Amino acid sequence: MQIYLPIADLPVNIFLILAMGAAVGFVSGLFGIGGGFLMTPLLIFLGIAPAVAVASVASHIAASSFSGAISYWRRRAIDPALAGVLLCGGIIGTALGVSTFTLLRALGQLDLMIALSYVALLTSVGGVMAWEGLRAMLRTRRGIVIPARRSGSHGWIHGLPLKMRFKRSKIYLSIIPVVLVGIFIGFLGAVMGIGGGFILVPIMIYVLRVPTSTVIGTSMVLTLVTMLFATMLHAITNHLVDAVLALILMVGGVTGAQFGARAGQKIRGEQLRLLLGLLILAVGIRFAVELVIRPEDMFTIRETGVTE
Repeated sequence: MQIYLPIADLPVNIFLILAMGAAVGFVSGLFGIGGGFLMTPLLIFLGIAPAVAVASVASHIAASSFSGAISYWRRRAIDPALAGVLLCGGIIGTALGVSTFTLLRALGQLDLMIALSYVALLTSVGGVMAWEGLRAMLRTRRGIVIPARRSGSHGWIHGLPLKMRFKRSKIYLSIIPVVLVGIFIGFLGAVMGIGGGFILVPIMIYVLRVPTSTVIGTSMVLTLVTMLFATMLHAITNHLVDAVLALILMVGGVTGAQFGARAGQKIRGEQLRLLLGLLILAVGIRFAVELVIRPEDMFTIRETGVTE
């Protein structure tokens, strides 16, 4: 069954889009991540323009993060003060990201930059996660126990000025690295169409030393607000948000996430990290292959929107 996407300007099989949403939703529920780093590449591989894919997936991520953020708020697993400081940087980063997105699109370099960014980010993050997961599995088989890092312990970051007490997380930390992390995640989400949870959560745990009890909920608040802001800016400045596409993805994503969450409870943590790392690495390699193979059509005609 074909359906026409008005902004993407092409017909697609509605069942294929629903299946993609369900598959990415399953992965999101399985690993506890947003899934934007998978959804955006899949849409691009399907033939949807990278600019439309990035802008449309931003709204999908925002909707997916909303229910999760509400759930964590009810369980008091969100640090409002920490989320507020992160959002100060996140809003700035998102605005910078959309401006960069618009500039690259005007210069005709947006598709290339999105592809290169995905290759660099996914291959590096996926490789590290796969290696760490494999090492953890080998240590478990050998019976080697590695003591976990204690949340709230001090490092060089804790010596920076402009400190603030985050009562819910029970940490006393400079707002400088928190704002910088927010800027980075906001920028990344606006340019690449990813929530950034798979990067933000490890940074908050291992660099900022935020307790795991508040990490995921707080990161979801940042993802929710920055993706909503990115969607609004993309819709106003670039007119690239395809509401029909986003709605279909949401329906499939919500369904798949329920099954993924159940499956994730039956798999060991180190196995999950290895599988996620391999998955991210595979998508990065796929993007790299797309950059070097010879396209079937050597030339494309695209409307620039510029009139005399």
